[in-house]
Amino acid sequence: MHTNAASIPLSEHLTESLSAYGEPLLFGLRLWASVCLALFVAFWLQLDDPFWAGTSAAIVCQPQLGASLRKGWFRMIGTVVGAVMIVVLTAFFPQDRIAYLGLLALWCSICAFGATVLHNFASYAAALAGYTAAIVGVSTLGATGGASPDVFMLAITRTTEICLGIVSAGIVLAGTDLGGAQRRLVGSVADLAAEITARFRRMLVFAGPQLPDTLAERRELVRRVVALDPMIDQTVGESSHIRYHSRTLQTAIHGLFQALDGWRGVATHLSRLPGDLQRQQAAIILRSLPSELRSAPDSGSPTPWIADPLALHRIHEEGVRTLIALPADTPSLRLLADETARMLAGMLHVLDGLALLVDAPEQRPPIPRSPRPSVPDWLPALVNAARAFVMTSAAALFWVGTAWPNGALAMEFTAIVLLLLSPLGDMAYVAAIGGVVATVGSIVLAAIVKFAVLPGFETFPAFCGAIGLILVPVGFATARSRQAAAVLALVGFNFVAMLAPTNVMSYDTQQFYNTALGIFTGAAAAALGFRLLPQLSPALRVRRLLALTLSDLRRLASTTLPPRSVDWGGRMIGRLAAVPDQAEPLQRSRLLAALSVGTEIIHLRHMAPRLGAAEELADALTAFVQGKSATAIARLHQLDQRLASGPEAATVLRARSSILVMSEALSEHASYFDTGAAHAIR
Repeated sequence: MHTNAASIPLSEHLTESLSAYGEPLLFGLRLWASVCLALFVAFWLQLDDPFWAGTSAAIVCQPQLGASLRKGWFRMIGTVVGAVMIVVLTAFFPQDRIAYLGLLALWCSICAFGATVLHNFASYAAALAGYTAAIVGVSTLGATGGASPDVFMLAITRTTEICLGIVSAGIVLAGTDLGGAQRRLVGSVADLAAEITARFRRMLVFAGPQLPDTLAERRELVRRVVALDPMIDQTVGESSHIRYHSRTLQTAIHGLFQALDGWRGVATHLSRLPGDLQRQQAAIILRSLPSELRSAPDSGSPTPWIADPLALHRIHEEGVRTLIALPADTPSLRLLADETARMLAGMLHVLDGLALLVDAPEQRPPIPRSPRPSVPDWLPALVNAARAFVMTSAAALFWVGTAWPNGALAMEFTAIVLLLLSPLGDMAYVAAIGGVVATVGSIVLAAIVKFAVLPGFETFPAFCGAIGLILVPVGFATARSRQAAAVLALVGFNFVAMLAPTNVMSYDTQQFYNTALGIFTGAAAAALGFRLLPQLSPALRVRRLLALTLSDLRRLASTTLPPRSVDWGGRMIGRLAAVPDQAEPLQRSRLLAALSVGTEIIHLRHMAPRLGAAEELADALTAFVQGKSATAIARLHQLDQRLASGPEAATVLRARSSILVMSEALSEHASYFDTGAAHAIR
């Protein structure tokens, strides 16, 4: 008995250990195999600098298959763009050293700007276009700089070496991993959808004296929705079918935000109603929901959302139609019905995305109306561009002024670290310091392997075994630690670069340490750049996002031709996604309130001419633009009373409902909306 009792916990412990450590160990082996395959082919082809193939394989390799394939594809694009740019630059400035290096620094700054504005692996491609140009361009220069006619052939050679590493990593990963990004995304989206629906239903059930405060729940759910964006990019990398319908997935994320916004509208209004009326109207809305949504015992389980999303889609469609047609006799009930329908309509987009991901039978992914792309705030990108230009130019001047033979390498790695880490935001400086430490560690590891291990071996398999002693543990640690993944990836990248394997290995210690010093100097210069020109603080970024949103909202209220609701929603969702984790909950709530106010302004703009209320609405919006929320609320109330005195048509009730939503949001966040118009960022 004692033996059996002891064996059960032991077996469970072994299972948990295999689950926790098996995948990271497997990734370490994949990283090692990718580098070895890239170096083998590069040696066989007798390329000039085969270590670039190995370093490319190391930097492309990611713990998830979709991430690796997607990153490899974008790396190819960035490599080609950077190589073409440096060839063009050399053609225009073949003899002008200052213009050549100055424009190279300018190109790096442009790429830093693009890497900040773009997202995920598109950001990586922009960074790569910058430092590929630096690698190719600097490699053709003499001890003190100056363009060379050999740049075209070097660009072709370097591009070939880098692409070889990308393809090698892709072959290894595709051959050893069936991919799990799509499965993980399905689970995350279904779990969020089920949780939002269940908590919304719970709020309606307990309306009255026991009405739960769902504000903290909604804020946490917003964070989780924002975290889905990189998962979508990984899923797109694994499947061409998903890639073709990627807009459906983005619309699904917008649907989750729309559902949260509808939930916010219902919760805010219920909290302002007297207890009896609150319970009565919540019960009406609850009875209007389809029975499957009203009384499902497992409504918080994601299983039904995955098993049959099309059936749930029909149920939610029925709920939207019922709520829109609900014969509401008061603006209050109309508001609750419309905001609940808005929540369910958001879930329809989510179910379209889930049906695509689970490959539901007879499912035809819709072609959604996509919002126009927008940038939440241009200033962080401009700061990153300025830093890249200043530090790359300083590295070039230092190289030219000192005629240091390894100054070119220092300039290369200054550009590489700056461009790779700039999009990390708050973590960039910490990651840069970690990069310096990683560089020192890579120098030590490369020196041990190169001078203590490799001289005793002569065959390629033995060489692979030697570098495996480093690459497998580095890959294991990279997969285990998400926080330090960027720093650990630099260890593998720098290790292969400093080892510099060739067909005939060179064991020149002076050359090795000169190379190591150049790489270390570049990494240290990049860290210094982040210190001298730091990223915008989280507090400043949040203040700017709020000010920019208020400016956009006032501009929206001033124009007679408002944008599409989908464009306004897309812009605000981008702002919500850009809010730093350090932001206060109240600041996120203000952005959500701005989303609602803007949406209702657009709706009222479309309805006012039909109701003969365009002039009265314009007066209320003028007060809002002037930062006078109390006056705007009073004028909206007057408009509401005038509409109430007329016939109670469906359009009138819907307009009064929008007025009520807008008035409540303005009242709840008056201190934000009353910020002087002169303080808005235009």
